[in-house]
Amino acid sequence: MTLKTTLLAFVAAILTMATPAAAEKTVITDVAGRKVELELPAKRVLVGEARQIHVIAALKGEHLFDTIVGWRDDMIKKDPDSYEAYLERFPALKDLPQVGYIPSGTFSLEGAIALQPDVLTLNIEAQKSAQESGIEEKAAAAGIAIVYLDFRVDPAKNSEISVELLGSIFGEPAKAQEFIDYRRAQIALVTDRLARTSDLVRPKVFIERSPGISGDNVCCRTFGPANFGEMVEQAGGHNIANDVLKTTFGDLNPEQIIVSNPDHVIVTGANWAAESDINQFVHVGRGADPANARNKLEALMQRPAFFSLAAVKNGKVHAAWHQFYGVPYEFIPIQQFAKWFHPELFADIDPDKTFREFHERFLPVTYKPGYFVSLPSGGE
Repeated sequence: MTLKTTLLAFVAAILTMATPAAAEKTVITDVAGRKVELELPAKRVLVGEARQIHVIAALKGEHLFDTIVGWRDDMIKKDPDSYEAYLERFPALKDLPQVGYIPSGTFSLEGAIALQPDVLTLNIEAQKSAQESGIEEKAAAAGIAIVYLDFRVDPAKNSEISVELLGSIFGEPAKAQEFIDYRRAQIALVTDRLARTSDLVRPKVFIERSPGISGDNVCCRTFGPANFGEMVEQAGGHNIANDVLKTTFGDLNPEQIIVSNPDHVIVTGANWAAESDINQFVHVGRGADPANARNKLEALMQRPAFFSLAAVKNGKVHAAWHQFYGVPYEFIPIQQFAKWFHPELFADIDPDKTFREFHERFLPVTYKPGYFVSLPSGGE
């Protein structure tokens, strides 16, 4: 070998050593069935719905915002009690860049690209708009992988898959599985006991979606066989909307409710002060005032479709935190509903204790009660 050949070989070897190897990418399948290729764990994540933080926090704990470069503003507007909890724990959160919502047309792709995310996590409801607007295609061209999650439309099918996806994205697959196992066990405390009860009588239940938030919706938005409707069934009740609706969300008319004459009425509520035009909603959630919530709940039961119902006459009227409908914490309302529907069978179950334990084990924020309320004699 000549000196020249030896020198060329040496230079080539040095160049090879100096050139970093291309990052290995992994293919994952999101809840929309799309094959998505990205480097895992992701280094820069744009959270397309801020309420996904409820799950990500359970995976990342104190390191929740280490790799999040921006988020949608929905937690601030729709779940401000939770936002305040996370802001108190992570003061820099107030400066986290915000992006809009694709279906409403407020999402800026240019603003998103400027944050240089590796991945954008979106709820499945945004997929149609993301495709029709071209955002899906343009994001891919900019090197941003879109991953669709679902905790709302079909949570029974997609919640655990979505937790696993977030576990992969944030490099916490073991913690994701721990979360899933805990959730399954807490739900099984109810469903296994119900399965062993041969003489179970399921009370009729109407669950109303966010009454009192808007004057445009007087009555009666509800849930079909999925989401809160499924939670009612898992807790040993019969969701009366299942007899009519086949979709996750829908409406019953007042006459249908009167004819069904449910044994229990549950309304969903939250702190919607930033969005409500009538301020008649039931404010339940982290640290909510139970007396104020009861007053609002009692006022809602004066509407024509409700005041004559057996549930109202018998004091079986309740409110539950609305945001359970988009977070895989379903084990909490399932336990609480079971206590309302079958108080003797579930006398030993304590949903408040369960939720407090969940916070201490998984979440970086402190627990405060206030997620449920009942009218007097409602078996709170």
